[in-house]
Amino acid sequence: MLGLGFIGWIVIGGLAGWIASKFMGTDAQMGIPLNIVVGIVGGLLGGFLLSLIGVDVEGAGIIFSFLTALLGAVILLFVVKAVTGRR
Repeated sequence: MLGLGFIGWIVIGGLAGWIASKFMGTDAQMGIPLNIVVGIVGGLLGGFLLSLIGVDVEGAGIIFSFLTALLGAVILLFVVKAVTGRR
C-alpha cells in the first residue's frame, strides 16, 4: 500500500491488535502500545502465512491488509496464550 504512511500502518496495526485482543479475551492485560505491537507483528505473521499458501498479499488493498493483520494477531495471541498457559 503505497499511499499509507508510517502513521497509517500504526493505526491499522493498533486497530487489528485491539480487535484481536478483544476476540481472544486478552484486552484487560494489554494497553495501546502492546495492541499496536501485536497488530504489526500479526500483519507480518499473517502475510507470511498467506504467502506460504500462495496468496498474493502485496497490493491487495487496505481492507485485505487489515484482515491479514487481524488474522495474524489472533494467531499470535492464541500461540502466546497456549505457551504461557494464561486463561
